[in-house]
Amino acid sequence: MAGRAGVPPGGVVGRIGVPVESVVDRAAVPLGGGVGWAGVPVGGVVTVPAPSVDVRRADDRFVTRISWLDSKHSFSFSRHHDPANTHHGLLLVNNDDVVRPGAGFETHPHQDMEIVTWVLRGSLVHQDSTGHSGVIYPGLAQRMSAGTGILHSEKNDSWRLDGRDPHTDPVHFVQMWVLPDEQGVAPGYEQLEIDDQLLRGGLVPIASGMDRYAAAIRIRNRFATLHAARLGPGDQVTVPDAPFVHLYVPTGAVTLEGSGTLGAGDAARLTMTGGRRVTATEPAEILVWEMHATLA
Repeated sequence: MAGRAGVPPGGVVGRIGVPVESVVDRAAVPLGGGVGWAGVPVGGVVTVPAPSVDVRRADDRFVTRISWLDSKHSFSFSRHHDPANTHHGLLLVNNDDVVRPGAGFETHPHQDMEIVTWVLRGSLVHQDSTGHSGVIYPGLAQRMSAGTGILHSEKNDSWRLDGRDPHTDPVHFVQMWVLPDEQGVAPGYEQLEIDDQLLRGGLVPIASGMDRYAAAIRIRNRFATLHAARLGPGDQVTVPDAPFVHLYVPTGAVTLEGSGTLGAGDAARLTMTGGRRVTATEPAEILVWEMHATLA
C-alpha cells in the first residue's frame, strides 16, 4: 500500500496520508447508459433503489480533532471506517474543516479524484506540484483534478504570500471529493469568483461536468453538479429532481420538505426523491450535490 509519497491506483487517500478504502472497479453506473435514473448493478442486473431520505445529524459524523484541526467527516475517511457509510451517489468525501492560523495540511498526494473546496470563513492557501498557487476565500469556487497524480498543500497562512502581519482567524471550509468518469487524465486546477451570482439568490451551480449547466468551474464527471445557495430567513429553493441528492447545511438552519429541520452540520441523503423544497429558518448556506449515477 502506498504511503504519503504515492497513491494506490484507484485508491482514496486521506489528507493525513492514511488510505480510506479501495475504489478499484467502482464506476459510475447510470441506468440506460445516459444521464437519467441510476441504479446499482446486482448480479449483472441494474436495480433501481427504493425512494428514501436519510437524515444525518451533525453529531453522527466522524471527528478528527488535533491541535490545529477540527474536522468532521460525513463518510468514512482516514482512520474512520464504516463499510455502510462510504459514499452517497458519487460523493465520497464531505469534510467540514476548521484550521487554526499558521497551520494546515502539508504537501500530500492525490490521484484520480475531483476535489472541490468551498470556503465559508477566512482564507485558505493552495499550492500544488503543477505550479498553481493562490488564496481561496468565501465566494471563490475552486476545483483540483488529481488525474495521474498531484501533490498539494492547504494552509491558513495567507500573510506569507503578501507580507502582511499574521492574522488570528481560523479558516472554515468544506472539501468534497467525487470520482472522475475517466481515469488517468492530466492533473488540473480551476477557480472562479461567483459571489455576485450567489447574491442574486437561488441555487447556483458552482462545479459541474454536466452539459446542461454553465457552472463556474468544470469537474470531470458528466453525472454530477454541485450547487450552493445563501439563504435569508424565509428564502426557499428546490433541490434538483435527481436520483441522488446530497444536501449539506454548513451554516445556519433550514427545513427540508417532508423531513423537518436541518441545522448546521446536518445533511440529508436523498435517493429517488428529489425536487423537495428547502426553506431557511435563519441565515444559512447550503451545498447540494445533484448526481445522476452512483458507485458500483
